[in-house]
Amino acid sequence: MAAVHVRFFDPDAVLNYDNCTCNNGEIATSKFGSDSDSDTGSGCTKDDIEVDQGQTSPLPNGIPTYTVEIENVCIDGRRSCRMSNIHLRCGWFSSARLIDPAVFRRVGYDDCLLNDGAPLDAGDCISFVYANTYPYPLEVSSVSC
Repeated sequence: MAAVHVRFFDPDAVLNYDNCTCNNGEIATSKFGSDSDSDTGSGCTKDDIEVDQGQTSPLPNGIPTYTVEIENVCIDGRRSCRMSNIHLRCGWFSSARLIDPAVFRRVGYDDCLLNDGAPLDAGDCISFVYANTYPYPLEVSSVSC
């Protein structure tokens, strides 16, 4: 089981591919991290992908919402930090709020794909908001380097 960390972000910030808030704000979030195995042995590891989420304002009908930020935190200039085909363990993930499937989608039980499989460079961050009665623990399961 992964350690739980506390991170903060601003729920009012505009969140998109180019502007994650990944390091500031006011709401406590939980990291459902990845384990420490390297996926392909070519210089990157799935531990370089950090997944943070926190509860945000509910939908008008009262369903809770959660903002998820997924960031490539690799900072080692000696390694290739560009990662693609980022898959996350996500159970039967579903959302009462539409999520762009090019950003995040479930492809099977406990298998969700980030960014349509496209690369995430070092420092890049992708975010989305989902709505459900409870948060899904999201954990990186594999990456390609």
